[in-house]
Amino acid sequence: MSANEPVRFAYWVPNVSGGLVTSTIEQRTDWGYDYNRELAVLAENNGFDYALTQVRYMAGYGAEFQHESTSFSLALLLATRRLKVIAAVHPGLWHPGVLAKLGATADHLSNGRFAVNVVSGWFKGEFTALGEPWLEHDERYRRSEEFIHALRRIWTEDHTELAGDFYRLRDFTLKPKPLSSPGRPHPEIFQGGNSTAARAMAGRVSDWYFSNGKDFDGVVEQIADVRASAERAGRRPPRFGLNGFLIARDTETEARDTLREIVARADTEAVEGFGAAVKQAGQSTADGKGMWQDSRFEDLVQYNDGFRTGLIGTPEQIAERIVAYKRLGVDLLLLGFLHYHEEVEYFGRRVLPLVRELEAGLPDTEPESAPAHV
Repeated sequence: MSANEPVRFAYWVPNVSGGLVTSTIEQRTDWGYDYNRELAVLAENNGFDYALTQVRYMAGYGAEFQHESTSFSLALLLATRRLKVIAAVHPGLWHPGVLAKLGATADHLSNGRFAVNVVSGWFKGEFTALGEPWLEHDERYRRSEEFIHALRRIWTEDHTELAGDFYRLRDFTLKPKPLSSPGRPHPEIFQGGNSTAARAMAGRVSDWYFSNGKDFDGVVEQIADVRASAERAGRRPPRFGLNGFLIARDTETEARDTLREIVARADTEAVEGFGAAVKQAGQSTADGKGMWQDSRFEDLVQYNDGFRTGLIGTPEQIAERIVAYKRLGVDLLLLGFLHYHEEVEYFGRRVLPLVRELEAGLPDTEPESAPAHV
């Protein structure tokens, strides 16, 4: 990423009940559509480029109610003018041809703002409750890679043929295709996961790679692995997105006190249940390097390790840390908040101008090594 290209921002859409932290602390956030429609407009007017809808199919670990991601994404696209909305989907519960059809329609209705996040899955109970087989970890990523291959081909080719291990296409042609523009031949394809299999897959097939929350050293390691995979595949590496839970307050003491209260009031049973489920999923990797394997209890209170990114403090401190991540190669920050409406507006008014000011002073150089402290 060129230092002249601004870092982008996305936010987690709270289309799942319980907010973004598994805690009894007050969260002035709602999972309903009216709240989220207002939030989407607020976000695009406060510097956000993307929104990511979550995907959950049944209750568990504090998330009692869930709106389906693709339909919710389309509703948010129709309520906004510039915001790109990323719908999270599970291969195994979707056929790529069916999703390709939905995505093409959503792309036309939104004038090219639809995107997809391919989620390989960690919640075994969702698959078994729906009568679908639960594959081993690396097999889930093999299926996701084939899913992306199929999706991209359907979106860009006619008379598609595919005889894969998981999906079959026989002389399939999608019309209309999604919108195409320079640098965007089809809707952007995002992918998550921290494991070795996830990093290798991202380098081979994805447009964007989402990481759980990480410190500087963790980001450097992951970016290096993904870029090495892309180089082996002979393709341009995907862009890098990093999860972070942002607590910006007028003083560092206020921000740190908020974090302490979130963790102190954690829903212990839900956090421990979630931790057991995700660690089991990650431990099944071939090398034991799955997601959440080194996450502590306090990390899991924000269920994608968002506290570990360290976006906690004054606007000045957070802006400096964001730009430090950018200099390492982070292209996008995926943010969660405690009180969305208020804090998205505060971010746009107090944090984002400082980020842009710091970016303006950067040399146009390649990403550098991790800083010692920020």
